[in-house]
Amino acid sequence: MRRRHVLVGGTALTAAALASPWRTTAALAADAPAHPAPADRAAPAPALPPRDAIIRVLRRVADHWIGAHTDPGDNGWANATFFSGLLALHRLTGAAPYRTYARHWAEKHAYGLKGGVTTRHADNQCAGQAYLDLYELEPEAGKLTAIETCLRRMTLTDQPAKNDDWWWDDALHMAMPPFARLGALREDPRYWDKMSALYHHTRTTEGGPGLYDAGTSGLWYRDKRFLPGGILSPGGKAVLWSRGNGWVAGGHVKTLKALPASERHTAEYRATLTRLVRAVAKVQRPDGFWNVNLADPAHLPGPETSGTSFFVYGTAYAVAARLVDAATHVPVAARAWNGMVATAVHPDGFLGHVQKVGDRPESSQPITYESTADFGVGAFLLAG
Repeated sequence: MRRRHVLVGGTALTAAALASPWRTTAALAADAPAHPAPADRAAPAPALPPRDAIIRVLRRVADHWIGAHTDPGDNGWANATFFSGLLALHRLTGAAPYRTYARHWAEKHAYGLKGGVTTRHADNQCAGQAYLDLYELEPEAGKLTAIETCLRRMTLTDQPAKNDDWWWDDALHMAMPPFARLGALREDPRYWDKMSALYHHTRTTEGGPGLYDAGTSGLWYRDKRFLPGGILSPGGKAVLWSRGNGWVAGGHVKTLKALPASERHTAEYRATLTRLVRAVAKVQRPDGFWNVNLADPAHLPGPETSGTSFFVYGTAYAVAARLVDAATHVPVAARAWNGMVATAVHPDGFLGHVQKVGDRPESSQPITYESTADFGVGAFLLAG
């Protein structure tokens, strides 16, 4: 991982536009306490810090990532998740350089999708979330041509009765939000109906019973390999992957933000997110994080930032939307946020303890203070 701290290069980014937000290594480090040794780390406080303190951390993390990546990267799901978080930070702060960096990325890819407009793969559709964000900021029809053509094909012309494309739970984050948002933008409920059909295959049919453990935990299996009778932890317990459930939480939040309360599927999505938020609150670690396997605390225990970030995102939304009790769940989000800031955020803004690309707790191990990834940074920005 390159540890550059000042954004340079990039033909679409002018020095004037970038001069004020990006700070030197010394300035970034001075803005944060030194990373404490594990033995010195107190249990995280159950109260949130002031708003401006949260924003300072968000900007430090975003600035570090951008400074280390003068090339904004590809338009796959992982990097697209980063840009979803960055544009959320732009909406929060109004900082123009974040929008400029995101626009540079989108223009580099001509607002296109991996696999082209005929793709049915949810991962390839994740970039559409950031394109929709950029369209809302500066409406230009060409920004939505690829994502709209792609989802319209799936909804109306390319095997519209085929609903088994979302065979893994990550897909709910990657593709549900674009369907929800296009339906709202075009005032066309057919997108919502198609989204619901795809979602219900994942929830109740994939692998036989579906990936949602409705009867017991309220959590989701990553894919059919982990359903009862399949892959278990070394201790013989179920494998309910933290980030997989984090993707589910994030997908529900973004979808609910787009849907009107009167849409006929909204109540179900609200109830499912509510149950997930309550379920993860019961298995939070004392340090504020969640284990990589929510069903087995002895299975590769340790702090992990990406799943934790998405659970903060889901919990915070559920509190704000009055889906869960604030007195119970604000402390859950606060402990997680404060734990990540104390444990995972380096003084210069590098974000650690992120499990890199994978599909289960064993993926990309070991997870360390130096482990990071674009989607983990995006999740952290969404949480903030």
